[in-house]
Amino acid sequence: MIGIIDYGMGNLRSVQKAIERVGGDVRLVATPAELAKAQKIVLPGVAAFGDAIAQLRSQGLAEPLTKAINSGTPFLGFCLGLQMLFEVGYENGEHKGLGVLGGKVVKFDFSALPSSAGLRIPHMGWNGIKISKPCPMLGGIKDDSYVYFAHSYHPVVSDESIIATTTQYGYEFTSSVWRDNIFATQFHPEKSQDIGLALLKNFVQL
Repeated sequence: MIGIIDYGMGNLRSVQKAIERVGGDVRLVATPAELAKAQKIVLPGVAAFGDAIAQLRSQGLAEPLTKAINSGTPFLGFCLGLQMLFEVGYENGEHKGLGVLGGKVVKFDFSALPSSAGLRIPHMGWNGIKISKPCPMLGGIKDDSYVYFAHSYHPVVSDESIIATTTQYGYEFTSSVWRDNIFATQFHPEKSQDIGLALLKNFVQL
């Protein structure tokens, strides 16, 4: 069973439907007991970093989620579900993340660019991904495939070996990461049509 963490934020139904479409047995999980029954875990999210991590902690999910990930449970996160894996996020203040991965989450900053004409925040819409290293989640997905983004913040990783894909928006940023059982994307697979479904199918078939 694939457990989608329900912490009251994000488009959970569209995520659930997309995973079911590619053959996944999916349930929403909102308590530590429900989380413990999941063989794989999905953490989506559309909200502010601080609010989301606070809600995970208030439901008692942050610690068991971290333990499950660190114990080797296959994990897929996207958008905020990627960002919360890191040590700290700077959206509306400074907030401690789950600390599963080293690094921080920062806002797009185009101040050093010669020209930022046309670059708006949030980064919204379709953009390409450059594959940095092959990994199971990207099986069958070609370099320069287009996926759907909706974010104002992005991760800056401490260990560049975990970078699975990068994307160009003013400058190159990390758009997905992979380490062992952990795969997470800044883009939204459930909104990325065939490419997103291919990624979700790879996760289901692990």
